Amino acid sequence: MSETPVSSSAADFSAAQAVAAGTDFAELKVGADGVFWNEFRPADGACRLWQWRDRQAHCLTPDGFSARSRVYEYGGGSFCLGGDGLVFVNEADQQVYTQALDGSAPRPLTQAEDCRYGDVLWHDGQVLAIEEQHGQQVTHRLVSLGAAGREVLAQGADFYAAPTLSTDGLRLAWIEWDRPAQPWTRTRLMCRVHDSQGQWGAARCLAGDDDQDTSLQQPRFDDHGQLYCLSDRNGFWQPWGELDGHWQALPAAAADHAAAPWQLGASSWMALGPDRYLATWFEAGFAHLGLCTEAGQVQRYASEYTRFRSLAMDDDCIYAIAASPLSPPTVIAIDRRSQQITPLAGGGAPLPAERVSRPQPIRYPSGAGHAHGFFYPAMSGSEPSPLVLFIHGGPTSACYPVLDARIQYWTQRGFAVADLNYRGSTGYGRDYRQALHLRWGESDVEDACAAVAHLAGLGLVDAHQAFIRGGSAGGYTTLCALAFKEVFRAGASLYGVSDPVALARATHKFEGDYLDWLIGDPERDAERYRQRTPLLHAEQIKVPVIFFQGELDAVVVPQQTRDMLAALQANGIEAEGHFYAGERHGFRKAENLAHALEEEWKFYCRVLGR
Repeated sequence: MSETPVSSSAADFSAAQAVAAGTDFAELKVGADGVFWNEFRPADGACRLWQWRDRQAHCLTPDGFSARSRVYEYGGGSFCLGGDGLVFVNEADQQVYTQALDGSAPRPLTQAEDCRYGDVLWHDGQVLAIEEQHGQQVTHRLVSLGAAGREVLAQGADFYAAPTLSTDGLRLAWIEWDRPAQPWTRTRLMCRVHDSQGQWGAARCLAGDDDQDTSLQQPRFDDHGQLYCLSDRNGFWQPWGELDGHWQALPAAAADHAAAPWQLGASSWMALGPDRYLATWFEAGFAHLGLCTEAGQVQRYASEYTRFRSLAMDDDCIYAIAASPLSPPTVIAIDRRSQQITPLAGGGAPLPAERVSRPQPIRYPSGAGHAHGFFYPAMSGSEPSPLVLFIHGGPTSACYPVLDARIQYWTQRGFAVADLNYRGSTGYGRDYRQALHLRWGESDVEDACAAVAHLAGLGLVDAHQAFIRGGSAGGYTTLCALAFKEVFRAGASLYGVSDPVALARATHKFEGDYLDWLIGDPERDAERYRQRTPLLHAEQIKVPVIFFQGELDAVVVPQQTRDMLAALQANGIEAEGHFYAGERHGFRKAENLAHALEEEWKFYCRVLGR
C-alpha cells in the first residue's frame, strides 16, 4: 500500500516554536491589591508569580526563586495572598516564604528541611498548609504556621487537601482520605469549629463516612458560613451543601464540575449562597462557564472558550484561566455586566487561525460501550493521513479540546492526531472514570485500537501508518498496545511504565496503592500482572520504539525505561532512548521538550522511510 507523503520541512513551525508556545498559568487569585497568578515558562522551567495592576502585568518573583510545590509529587496550591503581600512555596527547598509587594526579597517562614508544603491558605496572621514530612515514612498533616510557631490542625489520615476557613474564621473544613483510596474514588469532608474559649474543637466528619464510595473535593464556605463541596454521589462531581440541616445536591447540570484532583489548589467552582454558585462543567469533553442562580437558571459566559480553570471573582469581574481550540491558556477577566472579555496574560497563538487544526469530538464503539476523544485533521497532504494517537497520563486524567502546540506540530507535518479520553478518563462521570478499575492495560488498549479502526473506517487516516505515544500512564498503554496488539507502526514512551510491579515497589506514597485499583493485588493477582507487564513480553514487540526519560523521575524511575530499552535492543528491535539530566516526571525545560518532540518526529519519518 502506498504511503502518504510526510513533510520533512520543520521550517514552518519548529519544535522550538511549539515548545515556546507552552507557557501555562495556574492558581489565579484576586484580592484588594489586584489579580495574581502563577506563570510557567518552558524557557527556564521556572514558575513565577505575577500581579495585574495599572492595566499591566508585573512579575513579582525574583531570580533564584520558583513558586512550585511538590507535595504528593504533583504539587499545587503553591501560593496565596496574605499579610502585606504573598505567601508561596519555593521549588528548590519546598519551604514557605512570605513576600511583600514593595519589591523586598522573600523571607522564609519555615526551615524544615525534611518537609514539603502545599495548598497554602492565609488567615489572620497564620498560614494553613499541607505538610509532607519525609523520614523513614512519609507523613502528611494539616498545619498552621506563624510567628508563634507551628500547630497541627489534623493528623492521622494518610492524605489531606483543600483546607478552607469560613469568613469569620470559626469553621475549618478540609478533605482527607486513607489508603488504599485515591482522591477520585473515596474521600471524607471534615470540619473543626472554634469553641467559646477560642480553641479548635474535635474534628467531625460531615460527609463521606458511610458505606457508599463517594469522592468529595473543593469544599467552600459562602459569606454566611454555610459549607458546600463537590460530590460525585449522583454520578458526577456536582455542588452539594449543608442546607436545611442535612447534605443535599444543588441544582446542577448532569456533568462533572471538576477534573480529577491530581494537584492541590483547584478552583473549578465558587459557592455564593444556598442556590447560587459560579462553576465550570464538561459536556462531551467541552467546558462551559456559568453563574448558576435560583431555580437552576444559568447565566453563561465566554462561550468561545472550551476549558476554564482557577475561577475567581470580585464585584466587577469573573476571572479564569481559559483556553480554546484557537487560543492557548489565557488569563481573562469577564465584566459581570457587559460580559466583555479582557485578556490579562497569555493567549498569543503560535499559528494564524487558518493554519490551526481544530478538534472534532469523536465518540466511537469500543468493547461493550463507547470511548471518547478529539480528532485533529492533518493540515497538509491528502486523506487518509498518517495518524499519531495521543494517550494522556494519569490514567485518571483527561485531554481537552484546546490549542496544544504539540498537536499542531504534528498536523503541520501531514499527520492527523487523535487525542483520546479512553475509559477511565475524567469529565464523563463517575461510571466512565471507574471503568478502568482492574482493567488497566486492557480497556485503554482496546479503546486505542478501536480509535484507529473507527477513523480508518471513515477514511480519515491510514490504518497502516498509525503511531501511538504517551507519557507516564500513557506510556504504559502505549507499550501494552505495542506488545499485545498488531495495530501500530511504531510508538513513543515518555517516562512510561513498563513494569507495574517494579513501579509499585518504587513509587511514592500518593500512588502507592493506585496499581492495586488499576490491576489488582501484586501477590494475589500475580498472573494478571505478568500478563499485563510489557517488560515481560518485550519479545512480542515487533515494531520500533523510542523512549524519553528524566533522570530525576521519582514516579517512574529511570531504571524501568533502561530495562525496557535494553530488552528491545537485545531482541533486535529498532529502539532508542533519550535521558535528560535534571528532569523529573514530565519535562519542563524548553531545550529538552523541543529535543524530544523533534526526535520523535524524526523517528517516525525514518520508520516511514522519509
